[in-house]
Amino acid sequence: MTTAQDLIDEIERFAPKTLAEEGDPVGLQIGNPSQTISRVMTTLDVRPEVVQEAIDQQVDFIWSHHEVMFFPAKNLDLSIPQNKMYADLIKHNIVVYASHTNLDSAQGGMNDWLADTLGMVDVEPLVTNKDAVTGLGRIGRLNQPITVAAYAEKIRDIFQVKAVRVIANDLQKTIQKVAVLGGDGGRWWRIAQASGADAYITADLYYHVGHDILASDFVVIDPDHHMEAIANDRMAAKVKTWFGESLMVFATRTNTDPYTYV
Repeated sequence: MTTAQDLIDEIERFAPKTLAEEGDPVGLQIGNPSQTISRVMTTLDVRPEVVQEAIDQQVDFIWSHHEVMFFPAKNLDLSIPQNKMYADLIKHNIVVYASHTNLDSAQGGMNDWLADTLGMVDVEPLVTNKDAVTGLGRIGRLNQPITVAAYAEKIRDIFQVKAVRVIANDLQKTIQKVAVLGGDGGRWWRIAQASGADAYITADLYYHVGHDILASDFVVIDPDHHMEAIANDRMAAKVKTWFGESLMVFATRTNTDPYTYV
């Protein structure tokens, strides 16, 4: 018999809540940690369609990267889809646990998965914690130099998006040392540049920040926040490593990217 708390304990050994950025509400989101569980689903986001998938698959534990309640509910009007989603989770006894910026900083976590996917080697944290092995983002190098344009196309294909946003004065510039920070990493672009990166891969870049990046002759490639969905399968693999056949584990197959490229 496996309880939700048993899984939570393993998650927190891997991505301790102490690694989370200040104010980030990681941890148990909904449910009873003493509940027995048998079917686990991993996901980047907890959205109504993801919850319906979990219900259809008789899931009793969702491990998510993003928290369920980014914007707190002001009422429990169940005609509102977001509120109904909370009610559905409770009704179907689905425990929800979120590892957000702590998973980003964890050794072998989100940003290491992104660095591996992007072909980076000799990787180390970009924004290092005191222990020198954990921290936000990663910086490393590619095995071979590549132009900005060619690498942008490669990133587009890796993350299966129609297009990526590129901020660069010269698309034919050769790069080799690169940094990555999953999610909204625009505020750290100067650290990436100061660390010697030729290019920085992150998401949610703001217009005026883009102008500052161009003025500094730096390169940023933005493949969309949803690039973090690569974690779905990696998180599922972690649970399988911890519990073997005692839990049925799978990654969501629901696309939660809010953007449509036309």
